[in-house]
Parts: sequence; structure tokens; C-alpha cells
Amino acid sequence: MKILVTGGAGFIGSAVVRLAVRRGHEVVNLDAMTYAANAGNVASVSNSPLYAFEQADLRDRAALDRVLADHQPDAIMHLAAESHVDRSIDGPGDFIETNITGTYNLLEAARAYWVGQGRPEGFRFHHISTDEVFGSLGETGQFTEDTPYDPRSPYSASKAASDHLVRAWHETYGLPVVLTNCSNNYGPFHFPEKLVPVVILNALHGRPIPVYGDGGNVRDWLYVEDHADALLLVLEKGDLGRSYNIGGENEAKNIDLVRTICAHMDRLRPEHAPHERLITFVTDRPGHDRRYAIDPTRIRTELGWQPSVTVEEGLARTVEWYLQNEDWWRPLLSRQGVGERLGKA
Repeated sequence: MKILVTGGAGFIGSAVVRLAVRRGHEVVNLDAMTYAANAGNVASVSNSPLYAFEQADLRDRAALDRVLADHQPDAIMHLAAESHVDRSIDGPGDFIETNITGTYNLLEAARAYWVGQGRPEGFRFHHISTDEVFGSLGETGQFTEDTPYDPRSPYSASKAASDHLVRAWHETYGLPVVLTNCSNNYGPFHFPEKLVPVVILNALHGRPIPVYGDGGNVRDWLYVEDHADALLLVLEKGDLGRSYNIGGENEAKNIDLVRTICAHMDRLRPEHAPHERLITFVTDRPGHDRRYAIDPTRIRTELGWQPSVTVEEGLARTVEWYLQNEDWWRPLLSRQGVGERLGKA
């Protein structure tokens, strides 16, 4: 296939781009190259004849029309989004414009392109979303594809709105769509303002490791390369109009995740060991969901997918990757907001 990937210079998008090219797909990477994007994320495939790059903003409808006309993809994978909850608390406007208006523009551009191509049966619009649209769980239970939406942050509300738009464009206009909602991703190329890289880099430098609240928030951790594999499978084999929850089946409290990373750092970089002494509990962020957990039964039974990487194995790989790739993360530390406590409003 020829796949247009939006946000392909970001964390999850770049994992999709790298895997798709390795599997022989043609990939057009459309990215606005905002603060969290990095050309280095796709450097390994940037010279491939299967790869093309277009710098364009989802808010620019004319640019979207041009890219679709020039490249004529067989499918669109929509990953571009503002995604950092703390930034959404400080500045929700960017999330509304990119995640809602940008998705609307892309849907309309895709619909016009699809109709203009004669409504090809094989065309797909794959919208990638998050489990955060479902809100917060108690001590038990899991999110299913039928869980009612209950977003609690500007970020999750904007993603919930984009999910609804995609479903509406399928029901109203017949646009052939599939949707996925994933649990928390981690792994190589993760922008260094998210929890896992923050812990690794602060431990490396002997700085306090901030943990929100009491550290008891629970997340289901999904290795990013497993996620990319699942996304391509849903694109190719998912039923039209259907959504699939993608989880790592690796629930862990934030504090336990942080302690595991500290143990890896003790082993690999013992200069500041024991790194656990650097853990510092800080004031929780507003609207911090207590627990997420994904029920992946549908994607496992219908498409035969399950995660291949445990959180223990994935964290070891991730820590080692950051320690070996300082030339990737070092320049990112000077970008606006990185290393600051955001989302205190």
C-alpha cells in the first residue's frame, strides 16, 4: 500500500513509519514539525525510495488537498495530535485547533479525495486515539470498545471529539474508517517530557525524579513497536466502522514503574545509585485519572493480535536505548517547556 501517515515525525507516528517502510509499504509522512516532532525519529528510513516527507499543518486544508492529489495514497493513518496532558491544561487552544479542527480538515480532504477517486473499495481512513477518552476506572474493570466516553482533561476531550467526528463521517458520508484506542505508549524516541524519559534522564543526571500525587495512578503500558504492529494490522484487516482497543496487558502503578527504571539505572549507570532516593512526590495535576486498563479481547479474537513485549523487557530496552542515544535526546532538552513542571493550573 501507499500510506499517508500524519504526525509521522512524532513518537508513535515514527514507529509506524519505520515499520511500514520495513514491510515494503510506500509511506508519505505528513508532519507540521511542531515542538515534539523530530526528523531524527525517521532518519533510518529517510533515504528509502519508499519514503516521502511533506511538511504541512492539519489546519491548512489547501495543503492537505495538495498532498493527497500529489501522492494519491491508498490509506490514511491519522496520528498527528497534540498529546501532552499537562500542556493541554496550560494551553487548551492548541489542542482544540489541532485535534478537533485539524481532524475535521483531514476528514473533509479525505472525503473529497475518496469521492474524486471513484470511492475505491480498498481505501481506509484509520484514526488513532487514546484510552483517555474513557475517563478513569476504579480498582477493578477494564475499558472496552463500548465503554461510554468520559474525558476529564482538555487533551482527552479534544481526542474524544475527534473520535466522534470520524464516526460521524463514516455514518453520514460512508467514508471507510477504522478506529483504535491505545493505552500508554513507551519506548525509543519518546519525547523527553513524558514520564518514562523524564525518569531516565533525571536519574542519569542525579536530579529529583518527580512523581505526581502518591504515585498510585495505574496505567496499562504498551511498547510503541508493538503498537505500530497492531495499527498496521487494523489498517489492513479491521472491519470498516469498527473500533479496536489496543493494550499492552501490562498494568502498573506509576511509582512501581519509576522504581523499576531506577533499578535498571542502578545496574547500568551506578554513579547516582541508589536512584530511588531521587524520587520526589509533587502536587498532583488537576483531573489526573486514577486508573486506565484496556480489555484487548476484540483485537485478539478478531485479528489475532497480542503484545509481544512485557513491561519489564520493554523498560530494559528503553533505558538502554536512551543511554546509547544521547545525540538524539540532548538537543531536545532545550525545547520550550521540557524539564519544567507544566499543567499546574
